[in-house]
Amino acid sequence: MSATNNPTPGEARAPGPSVADTLRRDSREVPAPLLEQHYAFLGDEDLPVERYISREFFQREIERLWPNAWQWACREEHLPETGDSYVYDIGPYSVLIARMDDGGVKAFLNVCTHRGTRLIDAQGCAYTPSITCPFHGWSWNLDGSVRNIPGQWDFPHTVGDSHNLAAVRCEVWGGFIFINLNPEAAPLADYLGVMPAHFAQFPLERRRIRAHVQKTLPANWKIAQEAFMEAYHNFETHDSPHGANAQYDVFSKYVSRFIHTIGSYSPTALADYPGDKWRSPPMSEQEMLADLSIEGRSLAAGETARQVAAQAIREQLQAQLGVDIDRCSDSQVLDSIEYHLFPNMFFFPGILIPMVYRFRPNGDDVDSSIFDVLVLEPLPDGAAHPEPPEPTRLGVEQSYTEAPELGWLAPVYDEDTGNLDLQTRGLKTSRKGLSLGNYQEVRIRRVHQTLDEFMDQGKPFR
Repeated sequence: MSATNNPTPGEARAPGPSVADTLRRDSREVPAPLLEQHYAFLGDEDLPVERYISREFFQREIERLWPNAWQWACREEHLPETGDSYVYDIGPYSVLIARMDDGGVKAFLNVCTHRGTRLIDAQGCAYTPSITCPFHGWSWNLDGSVRNIPGQWDFPHTVGDSHNLAAVRCEVWGGFIFINLNPEAAPLADYLGVMPAHFAQFPLERRRIRAHVQKTLPANWKIAQEAFMEAYHNFETHDSPHGANAQYDVFSKYVSRFIHTIGSYSPTALADYPGDKWRSPPMSEQEMLADLSIEGRSLAAGETARQVAAQAIREQLQAQLGVDIDRCSDSQVLDSIEYHLFPNMFFFPGILIPMVYRFRPNGDDVDSSIFDVLVLEPLPDGAAHPEPPEPTRLGVEQSYTEAPELGWLAPVYDEDTGNLDLQTRGLKTSRKGLSLGNYQEVRIRRVHQTLDEFMDQGKPFR
């Protein structure tokens, strides 16, 4: 269906087979959630550049968005034992999460209730059997109750629970520990929407962190995350034929998804893109198999590159991980399936592409952000979670190839983030807003519409 024969906004699609068409030909049964389609036209107005570069807009996000939005802070395996703690920072705010005696977790503002000193300075994991302020030595139990106030005789007004640590909303889903600074926030389940049902067949709690890379990026957090919200950039940025027929879904104001298939492509779908590398002449199935770096395999009659590649990867990963993925569909094994949870989180349920992303402001800098990449591998049945790796931290000028644990993904991330500085500088020169595609960039528009709700209705931190 093309824009010329159907001018209704949002209904145009690239020619050629859709994602649903491709998935129906998979060699295994495809989970029902992957066959769902949820799209709605959300408008076509330009987005003002001020949303990305304005100090005033950024400050309103700090005041209205981040204190009211659910966001994952860490994984449960970061806190395996009683007394383990984790510090998570977002903008100027800092949260301390601790493992309780009963195995549960609680979260508190990382702030002394005496004179406001930050209690634990470094982000990340620590062991904290009790919590002590480094300034005057006030201390608290793991549950946030006051343990000791030196010179108690001078503080008769600190009675009962008046000076307990300030509690922060804290919930767990998929092995991730989420926090929300607003004590009146709706439950996390209301926020997650379809995700618990969709991930029932892809249990993230049964995965381990194989790699964690954290990089500072030269762009506002929204610019940075939007580089990962569409496959429209694949042809130029990645020199790849995959993505023209990607599927985009918006399930709620908080949850969206794309699926773009690997191991199949449509030359007709690339008709509107420059160059002819991928269409003239069209790639054969054997050439597509070679493009996927599957060597030593020839296609039998009726086999497709996608089916053979999926089976080769099944065999490789089953041996490597010790998990049974024989019944996983070709899509689960191969495809880039990416769920976005507002405002800044991405979850991939796939096997070959098993990441989780998070984008945060870098302190109070409107023009830079922190990008966390976690690679989550399935755990064998009955296996305990191993100790998670310390994050590899990369500066703005460093390449992802300096994090060898990312393997083949490293140069892809260099390509994904290589345009961010150019876009930041370009937006500061631009005289117009950002024009979004009605279909391929609908997820970006959804984020901004939800962001507006937080900017208008969000409860200030104080």
